[in-house]
Amino acid sequence: MLRSILLYLSQQQALRRWMETSALARPLTRRFVAGETLEEAVAACRAIHREGMAVALDHLGENVTTAVESQASLVESLKAVREIADQRLRATVSIKLTQFGLDLDTAFCRENVAPLVAAARQAGTGVEVDMESSGYVDRTLAIVEDLHGRYGCVRAVIQAYLYRSEEDIRRLCAARIPVRLCKGAYREPPSVAFPAKAQVDENYLRLGRVLLTAGIDPALATHDERMLALVRGLSPDRFEIQMLYGVRRDLQRRLVAEGYRVRLYLPYGEAWYPYLMRRLAERPANLWFVLRSLAS
Repeated sequence: MLRSILLYLSQQQALRRWMETSALARPLTRRFVAGETLEEAVAACRAIHREGMAVALDHLGENVTTAVESQASLVESLKAVREIADQRLRATVSIKLTQFGLDLDTAFCRENVAPLVAAARQAGTGVEVDMESSGYVDRTLAIVEDLHGRYGCVRAVIQAYLYRSEEDIRRLCAARIPVRLCKGAYREPPSVAFPAKAQVDENYLRLGRVLLTAGIDPALATHDERMLALVRGLSPDRFEIQMLYGVRRDLQRRLVAEGYRVRLYLPYGEAWYPYLMRRLAERPANLWFVLRSLAS
């Protein structure tokens, strides 16, 4: 029921306009989204740097339906790479392949992303390719493997709630492709994903140990302190911890103070409203997580 309500709200333009203009809604939106422009994102990036953390810049938007839209995504991400180079930001760019045309054609998507990866390599940064729902995994990993083989500087994202993820991680590690491990936020059937949270947590810990043993510059994406038990006693130069902008800021600062490398996923762009509502709708439990995080 709650998921249906959130999906309905995501389509309500009146609510969006209220959230865009209301003084009451602004603390919520700006807590989790840097703003609508690259300039706002760069300003937020600098503030994050002052707290000792790196950034993964993500210009919001996904599931585009035309080649023109997908090429516009490339233009915006290239602007971010230029800013990273010009401003000497400690940042990567994070993308979703459906934003670059994966729903249109796999080969088209791959060649649309290629100039971005080439530019990131020249700028001395990297591209983090977010994983989407399970139906995209094979195509996403094929593109990651191809582009990493051509340019390097690509990091894949693997979701711990999928049964297949250990096999995928071992293959990526063997190819020396960096991996970010997350739990996963999409609604998936029990035929492809662990249905119970305890099972997902157990698999996350198992996969994390594989990455910390065999991975190349692995990243652990989590706000769950129990998952961070994986890295206790390890040298911080062996991995990084990734977290969402605005979530568990207390934990972010504590990890930095303890000497860990922390990178924040920093979303920005005009598509912030559907991003925020879809994230809540994909797993309604995220709503309570967001509300709790406001007090942290």
